[in-house]
Amino acid sequence: MGEFELIRNFFAAAPCAQGGEGVALGIGDDCALLAVPPGEQLAISTDTLVAGVHFADPCDPFLLGQRSLAVAVSDLAAMGATPVAFTLALTVPTVTADWLQAYAHGLNRMAQSCGVALVGGDTTRGPLSLTVTVFGRVPAEQALTRSGAQPGDLLCVGGELGNAAGALPLVLGQREAEAHIAQPLLDHYWSPQPHVAIGRALRGAATAAQDIADRVHSDWRHNAPACKVPLELDSATALNLHTCRRLFGQRGAERAALSGGDDYVLAFTLPSVELPALLANGWPIHVIGRVAEGQGVILLDREGHDITPQIRGYQHFQETP
Repeated sequence: MGEFELIRNFFAAAPCAQGGEGVALGIGDDCALLAVPPGEQLAISTDTLVAGVHFADPCDPFLLGQRSLAVAVSDLAAMGATPVAFTLALTVPTVTADWLQAYAHGLNRMAQSCGVALVGGDTTRGPLSLTVTVFGRVPAEQALTRSGAQPGDLLCVGGELGNAAGALPLVLGQREAEAHIAQPLLDHYWSPQPHVAIGRALRGAATAAQDIADRVHSDWRHNAPACKVPLELDSATALNLHTCRRLFGQRGAERAALSGGDDYVLAFTLPSVELPALLANGWPIHVIGRVAEGQGVILLDREGHDITPQIRGYQHFQETP
């Protein structure tokens, strides 16, 4: 099977590749054409997933299809953008029809869930890797960024933390759990749901935002260099650890929430006056800290002791001691 036949059979015919709002020209030409309404800006992000680095190999291609798109769309959610389209650069070692069909099915499932259209990409032979570029639109001057946190703001998250870290030993076969405990964690790991709606709701309210792809601590170190962000862990409710706690217990769930990654939950800073209206509208917002004067990020336990970890999150090109 040749490259163009592969694209035609498994991707160009998928429902998510048939265009949609904002897509003026999709698959089939040298470039796609996207239409951005007047007064809006185009938000663009790229994510690459490599076998053995970002996911276990082998793994279920259907689940991988969902995950590879979801983690990219999550970046649009963190900017308060509405997803429009995406491209896929797929590198595979061999052409296996069953694998490609399952991957394309998972990709299409997530694309339709997120309301985003496949408009192009590339395929090549090599070690398994997936590069997804997503395009979204956001009203001019309303995009959420990482740099606007102000002293006095609340540090919040928009969902449960630690579930992906809880799933990892299950994914790697290092641990087993009953289905009613394991399945919600595995669903969160393989099919994270980008928080697009809450991202849009935060426009004009949040002062800074990002998705949690790494650890809470290391992700927020890059958010506001001019601010110190103590994470005051007063209770399980503050961290919203219900699902993960059933596998690890309270202390283990707290460690998973702070030191695990891949949750793709939105974390954001918010003036306290904005919180009541958001809660009244039903958004699952949990306050986990505050922004203070200073620099860096400090983690505090229930007694107010500094428990800031020395590990700063995974770095692809960090030298091993």
